[in-house]
Amino acid sequence: MKRNRLSFMNKVLQSSPAVKQPKLGCHSSLSQTHMRAALLDWGNLPHHVVLRIFQYLPLIDRARASSVCRRWNEVFHIPDLWRKFEFELNQSATSYFNSTHPDLIQQIIKKHAAHLQYVSFKVDSSTESAEAACGILSQLVNCSIQTLGLISTAKPSFLNMSKSHFVSALTVLFVNSKSLSSIKIEDTPVDDPSLSILVANNSGTLRCLKMSSCPHVSSNGILCVADHCQGLRELALNYYMLSDKLLLALSNETHVNLEHLRIDVVSENAGQIEFHSIKRQSWDALIKHSPGVNVVMYFFLYEEEMETFFKEETPVTHLYFGRSVSKEILGRLGLNCPRLTELVVCANGIQVIDTELICIAEHCKNLTALGLSECEVSCSAFIEFVRLCGRKLTHLSIMEEVLIPDDVYSLDEIHTEVSKYLGRIWFPDVMPLW
Repeated sequence: MKRNRLSFMNKVLQSSPAVKQPKLGCHSSLSQTHMRAALLDWGNLPHHVVLRIFQYLPLIDRARASSVCRRWNEVFHIPDLWRKFEFELNQSATSYFNSTHPDLIQQIIKKHAAHLQYVSFKVDSSTESAEAACGILSQLVNCSIQTLGLISTAKPSFLNMSKSHFVSALTVLFVNSKSLSSIKIEDTPVDDPSLSILVANNSGTLRCLKMSSCPHVSSNGILCVADHCQGLRELALNYYMLSDKLLLALSNETHVNLEHLRIDVVSENAGQIEFHSIKRQSWDALIKHSPGVNVVMYFFLYEEEMETFFKEETPVTHLYFGRSVSKEILGRLGLNCPRLTELVVCANGIQVIDTELICIAEHCKNLTALGLSECEVSCSAFIEFVRLCGRKLTHLSIMEEVLIPDDVYSLDEIHTEVSKYLGRIWFPDVMPLW
C-alpha cells in the first residue's frame, strides 16, 4: 500500500505544472524524494485539521494518537477538543458499548474539566455503573457545563442506587455550573429540593428540562422551575406531574412561551386504571399564551386505562400510542384534537378503523404525518384519507399488512392511487424477511 501511495504521489508531482522538473536525474530523484516525504508527513498537518480529525475519534484512539508526535500532543490538549464528551460506563461483558477507561476519566477530571460544556453519561442497567457516573459528577467542581444528559441504556440503573448519593452528586454540578441550559435526568431519583438548587443557580440559563419517570419529583418541584426559569422552552414530564395548576403557571404573563411540552402517559401504580383529567380551560390558557407550542404525548397504557382521555378538546400536536388503542379513542381524536400534526398507532387489534381514519382527515387540518402498524384499514378508506389530506402528508408509514383489499382496490393498485394524491412515489412498508 505504501508503494502504491508513493507511485501515485510521484505521478501527481510529475504532472503538476507547479513543480519544476530538474534535468539531472540524480538531483531529480532526491528532490522528489524530499517532496514526497514532506507531503506524506502527517505531522505537518495544520492544527485545525488535526483537531477536526481528533473530534471524530473515540477517546482511547485520541489518546493513542496524541503520542505520535509533539504537534499531535499539542492538539490533544486544545480546549475545543474537550467541550463535548460522553462517558460510557458499564459492568457487563456483553454490553454493546465499551466502557471509558478509568485512567482516561481521571485525566479528563484533572486536566480538562474546566473545558467541558456538553457532557453525557451512558450507563447500563447495573447500579455500579450509575454509582460510577455519580462519582464522576461529584468531582466536576471546576467546570461550566451547559448540557447534561444521564442516559440509561436499560432500566433501572439510577433508580436502584441510593437517592441521597445521587442527589448529592447532582447538587455538586448544579451549584458549580452556573450556565446549565439543557438537562436530561429522566429515570433518576432527582427530587424537589435538588430542583430548587438547580433553579437557584441556573434560573437565567435553563431552556430544556427532561425529567420523565422521576418518582421523587412532585408538581410543586415542576412549579418551582416554571415560576423561576424565564428562559424555559422545552419541558418533558410524566402525566401524573401534569395539573391544571402547572398549566396555568406555564401560562403566566411573566413566563416565556414554551416551544415543546412532552408528556409521557404511563401507569404510576400497578393496576392503575383511572387517571386525573385536565380541564379544557387550562389547556386553552397554555395555547393562548404559547400559540406555537408542540404538545407531544406518548401513551403506554392498556385500552381499559384510556377512558379519561380526549373526551373534550385537547391541543395535542404529536401523538404516539405504544400499545393497542380502541376504535372509540381513535374516533375521539378527529373530534377533539384539531391541532394534531402527527399520529402513530402501534396497534388497534382486528377492528377496521375506516370511519375513524377519515374523521381524523376531515377534522385535523394540520395533519402531516401518519404511522400505522398492527391495524386494519380498507384500501378504499385509506385512499380517501390520503385524498383528503393531500400533499401536506410529508410522512406516511403504513405496513402492508394494515391494508385490506376490497371490491374497488387491490394491493397492487393502491400505491398508484396514493402516489397520485401525494405527488410523489409511495409504497407501503414491508416486513423484512430474516
